[in-house]
Amino acid sequence: MGDHDQPQSTRRAFLRDALVAGTSIGLLGAAKQVLAAGPCATRCRRRIPIAVQLYSVRDDCAKDLPGVLKAVSQMGYEGVEFAGYYGRSAQELRTMLDDNGLRVAGSHVGLETLLGDELEKSIEFHKTIGNKFLIVPGLGGQYTADKAAWERTAGIFNEIAAKLQPLGMYTGYHNHTMEFQKFPDGTLPWDAFFGNTRQRVVMQFDTGNAMIGGASALPFLEKYPGRALTVHMKEFSPTNGEALVGEGNIPWRDIIRVCRTTGGTEWFIVEQESYAYPPIECIRRCLVNLRMLVSL
Repeated sequence: MGDHDQPQSTRRAFLRDALVAGTSIGLLGAAKQVLAAGPCATRCRRRIPIAVQLYSVRDDCAKDLPGVLKAVSQMGYEGVEFAGYYGRSAQELRTMLDDNGLRVAGSHVGLETLLGDELEKSIEFHKTIGNKFLIVPGLGGQYTADKAAWERTAGIFNEIAAKLQPLGMYTGYHNHTMEFQKFPDGTLPWDAFFGNTRQRVVMQFDTGNAMIGGASALPFLEKYPGRALTVHMKEFSPTNGEALVGEGNIPWRDIIRVCRTTGGTEWFIVEQESYAYPPIECIRRCLVNLRMLVSL
């Protein structure tokens, strides 16, 4: 059996066994038995930093944001992506980030914050916290009602992207599941949008959400090269909705390879929305597993 033909279930089993063993040596040793000498291990070595989407630990953030940022930093995450600011000002957030040596990998923002006079306010806020990725995580019905609506929405994002470009900032869109449900003509909302947006509109691909919607990340990462500047590393398992990164059905090795080569990816962002352990422990375990995967 060739290196690329190793069964996904076998890889998951080794990951789980190594994680239970609780040592980095165990993780790497087990993984290398399955994946050693693979082509990606020798030619796809571009390092991509790992951040966490704070929505994964939203209740903890609401109770003690400084404590969460400290814990995230101590785990070894290099950055965070925001999904709300818990009543903190931009300067307060920047101070907490700096105190913990964390960078901002992005922020989920409402489209309304990027339109009209609100855009200038948003620019100032995100400049202060050090964020260049202003990602819209969902859209209302007027933007997604049909294929024509998606195409009009693409034009709106193109205009925003053009305004942000001189500042070195980006807007983008994050998928859920509806983007992969076909229109009557057989085309996809995802393609109606990204096929009509300029290169600087970020395709923030959420691997788990897409698979729930019946789509694999790989064809879209390959179809839109250089667009996936940030990627949500979310697991999917049809039998275990609480699976951690590396323990489900996502073909992580191929995704990491494409992100390193043609994806243009600047951040891997862990997101976990269902929990076999307390949320803060889930994101720690996800980081352990993802670090192992990217080290191969």
